[in-house]
Amino acid sequence: MSKYLLHIVLILFIANACGTKKVAQNSPKQISKKDYPYITKFHEGIRLKTKGRKEEAIAKFEECLTIRQDDDAVYYALSKLEFSKGNLEQSANYIVKANEIDPDNTWYIQELAYMFYETGNFEKSVAAFEQLVEIEPRNVDWQYGYAEALVRVGKTEKAIDALNKTEDQVGANPQLAIQKYQLYMDLKKPEKAVSELSEARKLFPKDAQLIAKLVDHYYKYGEQQKAVDMLEELVLADPDNGRAHLTLADVYLQKKDMTKAYEQLELAFHSSDIDLDTKMKILITILESSSKIDEPVYKLVDELIQVHPTEAKAHSIRGDYLLRAEKDEAALLSYKEALKYDNSQFPIWNQVLIMEYQANDYPALYADSKECLTLFPSISVVYLLNGVSSNQLDKYEEAVDALSVGVEMVVKDKTLEAEFYGQMGTAYFGLKDFGTGKKKYQKAMILDTRSTLIKSNYAYQLAKAKIDLEGAESLAKQAVLNSPKQAQFVDTYGFVLFQKGEFKDAKVKFKEAFDLENNNGEIAEHLGDVEYKLGNNSQALTWWNKAHDLGVETPILQKKITEKKYYEE
Repeated sequence: MSKYLLHIVLILFIANACGTKKVAQNSPKQISKKDYPYITKFHEGIRLKTKGRKEEAIAKFEECLTIRQDDDAVYYALSKLEFSKGNLEQSANYIVKANEIDPDNTWYIQELAYMFYETGNFEKSVAAFEQLVEIEPRNVDWQYGYAEALVRVGKTEKAIDALNKTEDQVGANPQLAIQKYQLYMDLKKPEKAVSELSEARKLFPKDAQLIAKLVDHYYKYGEQQKAVDMLEELVLADPDNGRAHLTLADVYLQKKDMTKAYEQLELAFHSSDIDLDTKMKILITILESSSKIDEPVYKLVDELIQVHPTEAKAHSIRGDYLLRAEKDEAALLSYKEALKYDNSQFPIWNQVLIMEYQANDYPALYADSKECLTLFPSISVVYLLNGVSSNQLDKYEEAVDALSVGVEMVVKDKTLEAEFYGQMGTAYFGLKDFGTGKKKYQKAMILDTRSTLIKSNYAYQLAKAKIDLEGAESLAKQAVLNSPKQAQFVDTYGFVLFQKGEFKDAKVKFKEAFDLENNNGEIAEHLGDVEYKLGNNSQALTWWNKAHDLGVETPILQKKITEKKYYEE
């Protein structure tokens, strides 16, 4: 249906009070025996049409035409069937024929009027509507259709006259005023156009459509204050009009009235006629362009969740804002909530996995990376993270499997490839296959000669296995020289010295590492170990308890605390 004829639908409720369409009746004819075959075929066609068997019905009515060509009802039935199939031209031909047989039948004239309109034959549509309004000038549907057809042939003044006649019949109506406004605008008569709206507002002062049209008009002609005044009236008349709230928010932003601006934004976000993507664009723009997020913006984010609780995008942007507010745990929960509603977005998965890795939450990283791999089996970094978590959970065989597959997917990225081989080295050391473990670490160092992390990890694995402790010390020393403020590397150096039996020097390094990162339970445990080796048992127990308080909950630590004695892993 065209956008113009759509207006007719909007005022159909008026038509019910304006009389009915007249259908001319043919005078009854005598029926003889020779008419029976024709009547039988016609009735069969009607039955088939009623059952929705269009093709069979058309065939039956066409059989009727081989017997008689003067029955308008057959042509009308064929017209309706062809129209239902989308064959507008054929439908039009049939209704024209029906009209030729019975030119006084207003039903056929109406069908022609709308048919010609739909097929773009506006001149003929005007002529048909003209017939109709002459027959029944009080019929609002026809007057309105007549006006629309007149507009299409450029007879705008006559179209306005037709709408005025409609208004005379049914009284003033906001839709009619808006239609006449548009026609006057087409005639380049803006004063007359806005006058139509203003007059209508005297009768319908709170009609939101009239106010909205005035807002648009005043903005178009640069009358800013009038537009703003109308906007403020519009949000009172139509409080759910999200677009109006957004526009008014922009007005207040330009005036730097942030309190009112955020009030209007919150109302806009609460509105269902502002789509999610528009709200997302606003929040993304604020996030990317602001060094500091105002507190009311977080209320907008909460409002977004309330209005769109099952939309992954809403939870994702909430995660971004919580991350900006340094509320990492809450942000991670929001990202995971987003994945509940849409797990096809890898950037969200990537954010979740990285945050779990940074939080050392290896059980969660292990479970989530495995699920992620079922959805994205060709992304190498997911295999790496799965390998890291598997190593941390002593699932060394699984780590080898994941890392061996993932490394094959690395393309032209030696740094990433080196990380894979370094983790493979850790896995093989965990499996007590020290020879293979050393080869994997050595390949990693060849691929990335500057990686301090790989050197430190290799040194730790050698020290833990008590293999090549001199080589381990050399690697640990290189790592600390490159990153002297990295607590993990200093701790590893201390652990190598501890394994060599150089307990005093090891204590110095452990203490240095703890000073750099005094919330690290593993370093605290190492300080307890070295104090025990130095004969300071009470201090050892103090450090072991400290390690427990900092979150280390391994069986070996619990045994040290319970028995007040050092045990090797």
